[in-house]
Parts: sequence; structure tokens; C-alpha cells
Amino acid sequence: MSEKCEHNCSSCGESCSERTEPQSFLLEGNANSNIKNIIGIVSGKGGVGKSLITSMLAVMMKKKGFESAVLDADITGPSIPKAFGIESKALGSELGIHPVNSKNGIKIMSINLLLENDTDPVIFRGPIIAGTVKQFWTDVIWGDIDYMFVDMPPGTGDVPLTVFQSLPISGIIVVTSPQELVSMVVTKAVKMARMMNIPIIGIVENMSYVECPDCKKRINIFGESHIDQIAQKYELDVLAKLPIDAQFAASCDAGKIEDCEVPQLDGMVSKLEQFVRK
Repeated sequence: MSEKCEHNCSSCGESCSERTEPQSFLLEGNANSNIKNIIGIVSGKGGVGKSLITSMLAVMMKKKGFESAVLDADITGPSIPKAFGIESKALGSELGIHPVNSKNGIKIMSINLLLENDTDPVIFRGPIIAGTVKQFWTDVIWGDIDYMFVDMPPGTGDVPLTVFQSLPISGIIVVTSPQELVSMVVTKAVKMARMMNIPIIGIVENMSYVECPDCKKRINIFGESHIDQIAQKYELDVLAKLPIDAQFAASCDAGKIEDCEVPQLDGMVSKLEQFVRK
């Protein structure tokens, strides 16, 4: 440090140790929150079922006896409250914002829980969106949570960067679909996580196939899957391959995701528990 240091790095041209040492952007959570594991759910593009996987993970961990929560970081396209059939709004107190509990006790915070109408558009610029995500971490009274799942918007923009830098993420799960185009954007998401030193738990392929209800034959509507090649290239686990299921989709639209059973995700839940234990 220079002898004439005025502690104003923005106007200083010196290259001192204080300036060059990496700084942590991690934020302190709410004083009334104790969260053990934070799992980010990411995708390279939209429409691949990221929110669906986020919701089901929270549901399945709750059924296993863990306290689970969902932080909906998709500020401009929130869908978590709809999947859980939540119509009530979040309330605040002098201690902070109280999340809304689902039917089975999963704690949820989403921008839709703060809007007067669910269909009101959220017209925020990037910094405001990032600030909102941070407030969901610092201002929400989560209580004791074993697993928090963060539903992030697609891509590698402001929100994923904010979450990776501001929250103590334990690891991420990448969600994709079989199309060749998606292979490219999955690679972008994987590379971003590794650049940010965020552990990748594995990849989930949604809409992988359709199963004939009569003969049980699997039909690859979107063509042959490339997920195994991508996983092998980056030394990642394929956690699950989920079919297109009209009944499951209808349950989500009706807000009854907590009533769903998705046995194809059992292996992913086991690998998640193994990852956390390590």
C-alpha cells in the first residue's frame, strides 16, 4: 500500500496488494436463516424444464424428511408458485420477508408472491433483477433449511453470475433437452460453472423420449440424444433422462406438483445426497 493511500481504489492507479487480492462477493444471509446446502438448477436455454426439475427436487427431498426450499431467481419468468398451486402472497415484518409455504411445507419465494397480479410483467433492467435475487437471499427469513434449490433463468447472464458470486452454492445441476442445438448451449453453461469454480453435480435430459402407452416402445421425438457424449466429454454424470409425460404436465399446470411421482428422478436424488455427503 502506498504511504499516500487515501483508501479510494476507484481513483488510484497504484497496483498494491489490497487491490490485487481477490475479493469475495458472497453475501450474508438473513440472520434468521440457516441453510445447509444450496443447489442451483441451470440451463443454457429456456423451455427445457428447468423449473420442473427444481420443483420436483424440492418435493422429493421433502418427502425424504428434509426441510426444503425454492428460491425462484427467474425474476422475469417466474413459474414456481404456479406449479405448487400457491395463490397467497408473501408477507413482511421487521425481521424481513416471510416465504410462503406450499401444501406440504416447502418454503418458496418468488417475485410473483410480491406482485398484485400473477400476470403483471416484471419490467426490470439487469441491475434491478440482480438486486432482487440478492434480496431473496439476504432479506427472506428462510429458517432451518437442509436443501435450497435455486431456479435460475436460462443462459449465462446477470442472474446466474449474481447467484454464483453472491450465494454459497454447493453445486449445480444442468438441465437440457435432446436437440443438437441444445448441446452447444449446455456446453456454455458447463464452461461458465467451471470458470466460476462451481461444482457440477450432473446433467438431466428432459423430454428425452415419449413412451407408447400400449407397447411401451420409446420414441425419440427430438431425434437421437447427445447427452451421453457431452457428459463423457466433460466427465459429468447423466443424472436422469425424463420422458414427455402429458399427465405430469397437466399436474404442474393444475398446481399439483407435490402429488406427482417421478421414479426416473430417484437416482438423481441419491446422487445429490452422495454429493452433499462428500
